[in-house]
Amino acid sequence: MTERIAIVGGGTGGVVLANDLAERLAPEIDAGEVEVVLFNDDPDHVYKPVWLYVAFGKREPADGRRPLSELVDDRVDLRIDYVADIDTEAQTLEPVDAPDLVSYDRLVLATGAQLAPDAVPGLAEGAHQFYGEAGAERLRDELVGFTEGHLVLSVVGTPHMCPAAPLEFALMADDWFRQRGLRDDVAITYTYPIMRVHGNEQIAEWARPILDSRDIRVETMFNAESVDPDEGTLTSMEGTTLDYDALVAIPPHTGSDLIADAGLGEGGWVDVDAHTLEATGHEGVYALGDAAAVGVPKAGSAAHYQANVVGQRIASEVRGRTPTATYDGKTLCFVETGMDAATFVEFDYDHPPEPVRPSQQLHWAKLAYNESYWLTARGLL
Repeated sequence: MTERIAIVGGGTGGVVLANDLAERLAPEIDAGEVEVVLFNDDPDHVYKPVWLYVAFGKREPADGRRPLSELVDDRVDLRIDYVADIDTEAQTLEPVDAPDLVSYDRLVLATGAQLAPDAVPGLAEGAHQFYGEAGAERLRDELVGFTEGHLVLSVVGTPHMCPAAPLEFALMADDWFRQRGLRDDVAITYTYPIMRVHGNEQIAEWARPILDSRDIRVETMFNAESVDPDEGTLTSMEGTTLDYDALVAIPPHTGSDLIADAGLGEGGWVDVDAHTLEATGHEGVYALGDAAAVGVPKAGSAAHYQANVVGQRIASEVRGRTPTATYDGKTLCFVETGMDAATFVEFDYDHPPEPVRPSQQLHWAKLAYNESYWLTARGLL
């Protein structure tokens, strides 16, 4: 009987895992003993870091998309369909367009994170964001015509995808306006909901002096409560009100309703073992990437490393061996510090990040990584 491995979600983690399993289990797949099925509700795969560059006119939206059919190994059964329900006891999935339930032997959830701007009154109407294609394009048009006034970047919700992105936007915007001779006419404010400028203490200690030196005003312990688009004001739960001419927000993020409805974790994030990535209390179920509640940043690099671990563990299980691969929390990230300079951090559960001195070389390294990502997703790098 064929053993079916189902993956729900065609983002970085899902695609890397599907290709990893196709390679690792090629003999079993070719013999008809194993089947790998990847579900995604969109025919395209999206590389989200591109949207930050779209906002500054440095990339086109098409640069952030590729058809999944071009990225996924032919040995993987790719199904463009929305999974509406999971029954972990019966080990079945309910795709919307399929006539019958789909059974599985092993399940991997890579359902990612979704934006929830409506959680804050006025935020959807009054704020720009660069966490999606349409939002990045609207922000690009706003920035092109913004020649004076107060630009506010507010981190409204945590956790969120790419934790470094808010700092990157603030520092890139500062440099972008300086290059155009407009910085004296544009005030920039950065807000964060705790008593430092980033969730990670080491990155916060590194970033704060840079923000100060670049004349970027900082408001910490600022938890956005409401936005008044007509008045151009952003009010915090702490009672602070900021006037703005342009507001860029990091909206609240949520996990998948699919996860919450299946009882796999609160808020749509899957409760997992931080090292094995196995779902708590659900045998044969794994989660990775943004969907996995492991305490590491919701970043593509973490999803990639996790996918390799899950791939090794599932391959061992299929072959009747005790899985030994574990995830150590490894994450790496390039952080833009302007339009032509960047730093780099690498860390894990036991070793905190230590940002290196920003340089143009690291900026170009990040751009090169962005270009090579499509090879990485295919499993070629």
